[in-house]
Amino acid sequence: MTALMTLYRAIADRLDRSDWLLPTLARLIFAGVLLMYFWVSGLTKLGDGIGGIFTPSTGAYAQILPRLLESVGYDTDQLPGFYTVFVLLGTWAEFILPALIVLGLFTRLAALGMIGFVTLQSLTDLYGHGSLGDPKVFGAWFDRFPDSIIMDQRALWVFLLLVLVMKGAGPLSFDNALRSKT
Repeated sequence: MTALMTLYRAIADRLDRSDWLLPTLARLIFAGVLLMYFWVSGLTKLGDGIGGIFTPSTGAYAQILPRLLESVGYDTDQLPGFYTVFVLLGTWAEFILPALIVLGLFTRLAALGMIGFVTLQSLTDLYGHGSLGDPKVFGAWFDRFPDSIIMDQRALWVFLLLVLVMKGAGPLSFDNALRSKT
């Protein structure tokens, strides 16, 4: 039993010293699981043509401000300009924040921004799209179903992002390259 405990402690001590592993894997998993989810979602919000990055589609308003858009009969011209700015910022965030995380540039700030984004996305899904009463969407912790969108999936997303907020980007990152230059 002593040999087993010695082996366990040796392995645990080695893992404790591997500060590079957790943030590097967190960024890799983010890239593999969530990068394209956010980028494709962002693409659905762009308007037509090259200027579409500055003119969100009607679908962007429908996804981000569903009840407000419905209240004006789906006529985006009836919305005050600050709503367009809000929708544009949300759309740009879906491209910029994930890219920063994958590159490992301003990673802690980008991950914190993504946590805010996921929180707003979840609240919009629950209240804006009326999913609050749907147990399959909202879900619950400590039940036997691990597949609800909000309580299960998004909790794991936020945990992954919290790892990056707490640990940074790891050694294979622009953050690390910039740190060694200064």
